[in-house]
Amino acid sequence: MENGGANLEAQIESLLNVEKQMRQVGDVSGTRKAVTEILQLCFDAGAWKTLNDQIILISKRRGQLKQAVQAMVQQAMQYIDQTPDLDTKIELIKTLNSVSAGKIYVEIERARLIKRLAKIKEEQGLISEAADLMQEIAVETFGAMAKTEKIAFILEQVRLCLDRQDYVRAQILSRKISPRVFEADTSKEKKKPKEGENMVEEAPADIPSLLELKRIYYQLMIRYHSHSNDYLEICRCYKSIYEIPSVKEDPAQWIPVLRKISWYLVLSPHDSMQSSLLNSTLEDKNLSEIPHFRLLLKQLVTMEVIQWTALWNTFKDEFENEKNMLGGSLGEKAAEDLRLRVIEHNIIVVSKYYSRITLKRVADLLCLTIQDAEKYLSDMVVSKALVAKIDRPVGVVCFQTAKDSNDILNSWATNLEKLLDLVEKSCHQIHKETMVHKAALKV
Repeated sequence: MENGGANLEAQIESLLNVEKQMRQVGDVSGTRKAVTEILQLCFDAGAWKTLNDQIILISKRRGQLKQAVQAMVQQAMQYIDQTPDLDTKIELIKTLNSVSAGKIYVEIERARLIKRLAKIKEEQGLISEAADLMQEIAVETFGAMAKTEKIAFILEQVRLCLDRQDYVRAQILSRKISPRVFEADTSKEKKKPKEGENMVEEAPADIPSLLELKRIYYQLMIRYHSHSNDYLEICRCYKSIYEIPSVKEDPAQWIPVLRKISWYLVLSPHDSMQSSLLNSTLEDKNLSEIPHFRLLLKQLVTMEVIQWTALWNTFKDEFENEKNMLGGSLGEKAAEDLRLRVIEHNIIVVSKYYSRITLKRVADLLCLTIQDAEKYLSDMVVSKALVAKIDRPVGVVCFQTAKDSNDILNSWATNLEKLLDLVEKSCHQIHKETMVHKAALKV
């Protein structure tokens, strides 16, 4: 064994002398060859400690060529999966990480090393450490890294932040990815290599396609928005997943997604964006495959009061069944929020049909107590979803907006103008009829 070790050291010493000569004359290919042969000797002998020592030694040699360091790091990365145990693997990754730190020509290799180390930490249950490791790397500045690999790396950073419930940092990282990047045509990009530009490296085989990354991105965004119960944003995320061609072609995939879109549309507060999404979803032909949900959305569009008990009895089973579908349950507060949305819809319906109405009658229509009806009305007025005034002593709700004197005068002027037009048209018609009648008498 000692003889074998001495022989290895002698071979390494010999190759180091060759490497020194090649380095001093600036022979890139010769230096690279000598460096890779040293690493191969250590690997073949199973001398992992010697391998780590040689990597550090070679990288610190005076005037070391960039190409040699790059070749050395790339060569050593191939040995990571062939290490005998986990400790050796971690030691080798840390050695390569320290060698590549601060060197722009091996920044991609360093990012991949950090990702591997973070994965090991995560498997050991050290999620915070894994997240901190991943956040050290800002891949968005790497010009030579493939776009899909960049996106995959940032998504991994977002996922780890969500896993440790760091929602603020998850949001900051997610903003590094523009949703428009998923709409880009990848076939056109490959035709643009120009002279003088850095060559973009090919993404590793384990990196998902752009459309698969789109699905992962929106699934992570759903997790983020679920934390704050932002139903409209969750709905938009599901809508984007629904638009992916592979999802739209497979009913087993799009039916659960369309169900989720329908539920989150119903749970979203009423505004122009929700109304637009609601109408576009109702126009979708695929919705006829799940008629129950078409009926649910139709009730929201129809300006009629919805009876909460009847609605809940009809859709309770479907609501609870969502736990077993894609994306899991709709959230802890979903049932309360569904009732709140039905009440808000009913108040809007009442405001469309009445300009003045007693509070007691409003409470009867909403199937609520007078105090609850007043509370929900006030909340809607405060959130500017509705314009209303409550005369509490009299117990009357007025849904009319207060008009200023200029508006009233303008409406009067418009009405007078319309009236005079009608009088003029009537006079013209009478005159015409008189002329026709006189002509008939003369004949």
